[in-house]
Amino acid sequence: MHIVFAASECVPFAKTGGLADVVGALPPELVKLGHQVTVYLPLYKSVRPFLPEELTFAVRSITVPFPYYNRFAGVVDGGLRDGVQFYFIDCPELFDRDGFYGPKTGAGDYGDNAERFGLFCRAVLEAAKQLGVPEIFHVHDWQAALLPILLRTVYYFDPAMRSAAVVLTIHNAGYQGWFPPSTVPQLLLPWDVFHMDKVEQNDTFNCLKGGLVYSDYLTTVSPTYAQEIQTPEFGAGLDPVLRRRHWDLRGILNGVDYTEWDPARDPKLAAHYSPENLEGKIECRRDLLHAFGLVDVPDTTPVIGIVSRFATQKGFDFVAEIADRLAERNVVLVALGSGEPIYENFFRDFAARRPHQVAVQIKYDDAVAHKVEAGSDMFLMPSRYEPSGLNQMYSLKYGTVPVVRATGGLEDTIVEWNAETGAGTGFKFYGYNPQELLAAIDRALTAFQDKESWQKLMRNGMAKDYSWEHPAREYVEVYTEVLRRRG
Repeated sequence: MHIVFAASECVPFAKTGGLADVVGALPPELVKLGHQVTVYLPLYKSVRPFLPEELTFAVRSITVPFPYYNRFAGVVDGGLRDGVQFYFIDCPELFDRDGFYGPKTGAGDYGDNAERFGLFCRAVLEAAKQLGVPEIFHVHDWQAALLPILLRTVYYFDPAMRSAAVVLTIHNAGYQGWFPPSTVPQLLLPWDVFHMDKVEQNDTFNCLKGGLVYSDYLTTVSPTYAQEIQTPEFGAGLDPVLRRRHWDLRGILNGVDYTEWDPARDPKLAAHYSPENLEGKIECRRDLLHAFGLVDVPDTTPVIGIVSRFATQKGFDFVAEIADRLAERNVVLVALGSGEPIYENFFRDFAARRPHQVAVQIKYDDAVAHKVEAGSDMFLMPSRYEPSGLNQMYSLKYGTVPVVRATGGLEDTIVEWNAETGAGTGFKFYGYNPQELLAAIDRALTAFQDKESWQKLMRNGMAKDYSWEHPAREYVEVYTEVLRRRG
């Protein structure tokens, strides 16, 4: 079958989170299974270095109407990459900017995001009519959720589009695309979409809600998160819609690209290692401590690593609460990331107060992230919610034991260690409070003292396979079911 992906991010062209990893990794796996896959992305400024200086246009000009003017978009041919055809929607006045959704200065979102992604979705539909209408449109998050809204309203009577089905994947229900009611006429949509059973919510235009209503099938990025977002705690106001559509909702755990994340061949590491020979991990630990400026750390002192966006969602309010008690333990903490100023300042202050025990780098650096995964003994992810999570899966592969809150994909991928049976891959806590987090860390610190048992725990994690092959087959099952329903 032919599947068209429409998304706002994809590695290596544009990335702010896990969405980009999925859109980069899933299509090649679908191609391996014999399917034709096309990916449409906006032509951001960050995409330019990946394309020839002289752009090749698959479609020179597409007219996208707005109430009092037209905009014109081109479709740039990005070529075949791992068997996947890439196209980029070129509209410089909307996409040729430093940030994807807002200025890099952090001054909020762009005020014209409804117009930007409305144009993107309409241009994808128009481009598909010329370059190949798929059996399935697979759209991702609120930025592409306007596509099913358009498809089932403005394009409802278009004979070229009548048989196309839509699957929407929710990567994070907390980001929904809220806009004023004037978005309806701005995007030339019929006013009957602005209804509480469609796109309206609290007198605003909610892109993600509209996508949930108008898509044929819904997926999200882990089985547990699929259950969680049907509750008020995790649904971010969309739980009633998701409960109504629970028969059309499936959680499919994200996969990992092991060509990039494998300690046996990772070029970013000081040494390579495998479950059969863990010696290289000792050198990776030394390299990590050196990179963070920590010296004279005994082998008996475990290193806890963090690679994350520094935000309350990631549980760093708890880390701040237990910081001083954690520092009383025989432990070293290294953290890599950036985000909310309150947590950036917390880590700076913590490192300044405990310079021989705590080190932080306020940035994101891919090479350093690999060093943290390989050189740490434990990896901390105390997230308030985590739709899928990738770092815990990287950690397992690198023999770095995860300590996580049991939510979303963290619950689905980590099994509590049992020293008596030798089963398990990490340590989990369930309640959302700092005492339970500290208790989970203490269980890990206790287990670390038994080196033979700890190596068994490491190897358990390294044996897990979270590659994309199985999730890709699950997505094919979804596509097949959707086409069956549409007859």
